[in-house]
Amino acid sequence: MKTPNPIITVNETEGQKLNIAGGNYRIIISGKQTNGEYAVIEMSVPPGAGPNPHSHADFTETFYVLEGEVSFKSELGSYVAKKNSFINIPKGGIIHGFKNLSNETAQLLCTVSPAGLDNLFEEMAEYIENASADDEMIKKEKVQTLFEKYGQTIYPENYLD
Repeated sequence: MKTPNPIITVNETEGQKLNIAGGNYRIIISGKQTNGEYAVIEMSVPPGAGPNPHSHADFTETFYVLEGEVSFKSELGSYVAKKNSFINIPKGGIIHGFKNLSNETAQLLCTVSPAGLDNLFEEMAEYIENASADDEMIKKEKVQTLFEKYGQTIYPENYLD
């Protein structure tokens, strides 16, 4: 009896595409495919876009800059990550975030271990797509609830300034 092939291949047109954090994200491999061990997300981040400062104690998040540059900030300092740069955010809850401060779209490859951020992104994208013209307070409360559901804490945009 032949066992199923455990190797997963994904080409450039495959994966789940999401509009989130002002950019276009593609879940290349989800936690559903890795038994929750990790997820890999390609992030296309337009000028001026990027997530607010946030923290997550229970997983490691890494970024590899494929194209462009982004400004990473954490409570420990800041770093301009250019093409071929690598950033590792370890477990423990360090507050961090990034913004594309350049005039070109940046492309990042993000890996999270264990998986879970991919599920947050899916729910967030679905909410954004289906949200009505609710007032801003309702939207902020919903986003806060989603972040908390996935072990994230979100901070105001200028928290690390």
